[in-house]
This record gives sequence, structure tokens and C-alpha cells, in this order.
Amino acid sequence: MEIRLAVEVEGLTKVFGSTLALDGVDLCAARGEVVALLGPNGAGKTTLLKLLSTALKPTAGGGRILGEDLVKGRDSIRRRIGMISHNHHLYEELTAAENLRFAATMHGIRPDRDGIRKALGEVGLDPQADLKVRTYSTGMKRRLVIGKMLLFDPELLFLDEPHNTLDQAAVALLNGYVASVRARGGSAIVATHNLSRAYDMADRFVLLRDGAVTRRVDKDRLTVDQLREIYARHAENDGGSDAAGPVREAGRRAPA
Repeated sequence: MEIRLAVEVEGLTKVFGSTLALDGVDLCAARGEVVALLGPNGAGKTTLLKLLSTALKPTAGGGRILGEDLVKGRDSIRRRIGMISHNHHLYEELTAAENLRFAATMHGIRPDRDGIRKALGEVGLDPQADLKVRTYSTGMKRRLVIGKMLLFDPELLFLDEPHNTLDQAAVALLNGYVASVRARGGSAIVATHNLSRAYDMADRFVLLRDGAVTRRVDKDRLTVDQLREIYARHAENDGGSDAAGPVREAGRRAPA
């Protein structure tokens, strides 16, 4: 039976010690849909992405990712998703080509030299294919991660501030890749501070504050200026701002 929803979770809660980082979040994303997570620093966006991508286990709540149980199906989920985040998950002492070859092997794909070179060429890194990744700039590493995605075509993408450190050409590359994933029926969930880029990428917007969803907004007939007004009211209610900066987890204390 065809799975209509790529993401379907309810009551996701995460507690770190005495800190309630995520508080009963319900979220869904359909096949072929891009959902943007918006909120000030500490809203819980990164924690939510880590739970959905199985990097963390929820304290409470659950659901399904690509039809697989969020907790019991972690290994299967990981083979079918892609992640672009602050942590590049690259091996610094390997070359770009070696990183892609290893990634392909881990996803059960027999690495092919021509395929690896093609992926590196599409992200503009073929000339640096045999350089160790430790010599790469942050932007080049982001390009390499996109190249890794091209090898195994994930069904679902998770992106955490994906445009940071990218030049305009790399931004266009990333947006084009996300659009291609959506066009073939894949889905993406992106957390970003950049409202203009969120507007360009997403079909729907989910606003978070203090680890909880406060509003859901469809893009249909919504202008980017209207999205900014909605977000400004959201941030003002929180007493926070939309300034870029390191993501901090929500600071509320967990119930005793």
C-alpha cells in the first residue's frame, strides 16, 4: 500500500535532565511536500529534526517516518533519509571521492567511480575530488554533503539551517536539489532563520516556541511579507528575535 505521509508523529517530547526541550509536538509531512520549521533560537527546531531523523530517541510520543516506526524502525529509516546540518558527517582525513564511496557502501550501494565523479561534478567539486576534506571550506563541505545525497536519492530530507556559509551558486544548487526531491515524490523538513529562503522552498510553515508548535501556516495565497508579519508577532510574543546565531535548546524546566 502506498504511504501518503512521509512524516506522521504525535506528542513528541524530549527532556534533557530537568530541561523540557520539546513539548508534545504533532507534525506531519505529505509525500512531495516541503515543510519549514520557524522559530527563535531555543524554540526546539534542531531537537525536533534530531528526533525525526532518529539521531535522538523521544522521551515520550512517537509515530512513523516513511511508514516505519520512529523508534523500532530506526535502522530502516536511516537508510532512506538524508541530513544536511551543522554536523557534516564527513571524514576529514578522507578525500571527497573516498567520502562518497564510503557513504555509498553504507547505504548498500556498490560504489562506482563514474557515479562518484558525476555526483562531484554536479556540485562543482570534481577538480577537488582527490583532496582531503580537512582542506575544504565549510561551504565546500556543504556541497559535498549534497553530492552524497545525489548518490543514494533519499526519500526524505532533513535540513538544519542549510543555507549557512553557502554562496549564491551553492544556494541555487541546494534549492534545486530540494525541488528535484519534491518533484519525484520525496519530502523535506527544513529548519531555518531565513524567512525569504523558507518561503522560496516550503509549501507549509510550522512555528515553534519553547519546544511547542504555536501555529501552522499554509503557503497558499500567502506573500513573503505576510509570512514576515506572522513571524514577527510570533517572535514578539516570545520576547525573542529572529537574529541568526547558535541554536540553543528550549530552556523550560521539565515537569517534576
